[in-house]
Amino acid sequence: MIETGWRRKRMIAAKVFALVPAFLIGLPAQWLALHLAPSLARWMPVYFHRYVLAVLNVRVSVTGAVDPRRPLLITANHLSWLDILVISSLFPVSFIAKSEVGEWPLFGTLARLQRSIFVERQKRGKTGEVSRKIAERLEGGDALVLFAEGTTSDGTRILPFRSALIGAAQAANGAAEQGSFVQPLNIAYPRIGGLPTGRVNHPFIAWYGDMELLPHLSDLLTLPGIDCAVTLPSAEPVSASGPERKALTKRLEQTIRLRHTAVLTGRDRA
Repeated sequence: MIETGWRRKRMIAAKVFALVPAFLIGLPAQWLALHLAPSLARWMPVYFHRYVLAVLNVRVSVTGAVDPRRPLLITANHLSWLDILVISSLFPVSFIAKSEVGEWPLFGTLARLQRSIFVERQKRGKTGEVSRKIAERLEGGDALVLFAEGTTSDGTRILPFRSALIGAAQAANGAAEQGSFVQPLNIAYPRIGGLPTGRVNHPFIAWYGDMELLPHLSDLLTLPGIDCAVTLPSAEPVSASGPERKALTKRLEQTIRLRHTAVLTGRDRA
C-alpha cells in the first residue's frame, strides 16, 4: 500500500512542495489576523486545513452538524495528528492539548496560532486553573475540542474517557443562562485507497505509543488516498451538578464507541 523507492521520494517531494507556500503565507497571515482581525482569525485555519487535506488526498465526509448553541465543548476520540487537521477543516474551533504539544517544532506554533489551551496532565493541582480557563473561553463563545481519551489510540478501539476536564463545561454552565452543552464527535478512517482499513493498515494513519513522527508522516504522504468519516450526534446538555460529570462522560464515551464500531464495520451505511 505504501510506495517505495524513487516513486515514494517523488510523491513526498511533490506534496511537501505543495504545502510549503501554505505554511509560509498562512502562518504569518494568521498571526496578523489574531492581532488585527480576531473574527477573521477564527476562520483562516478552516481554509488552511482544507488545503492541507486536499494535498494529502484526505476525503472527509460528515454526518450531522456542530451544535449552534453556546457554550459548547466538543469531545472527540483521538487517533492521530491528522484528526486536528480534519476537525479544523470543518468549522472554527480551538483545541485543549497537552502541554508537550506547545513545545513541538511547527505543530506547537500551529497550536498556538489556533489559540489552543495547554494542559499539564502530570500536575493534577493545575486542573482547576485549566478548567477555569476553559470555562472562560466557552463563555466567550469559542467552541473547544477536547480529546477525551487523553492520548491517541490505535484506531481500532475507543479508550476510556477522562472526566476531569469535561467538568469545565459544567463550570461554564453556571455563567450561561441557557446552560452549556457537550457534543460528542467521532472520527474514523474506514478506507485507504478505497479499500477497508483493517487492523494491519491502521498504523499508517493512527499515531500512538512510541511511534516516531517523521517516519509516520513520510508513510502517510505516500498513501493513495484516505477516507475520513466524522459523525456529530445531537448535543448532550451538561448538568451543572458535579456528581453527574462521570455519568455524562460515560454517555459520551459510549456514544462514540458505538459510532466508531459502526463506521469501521460498514454498518453505518446499512
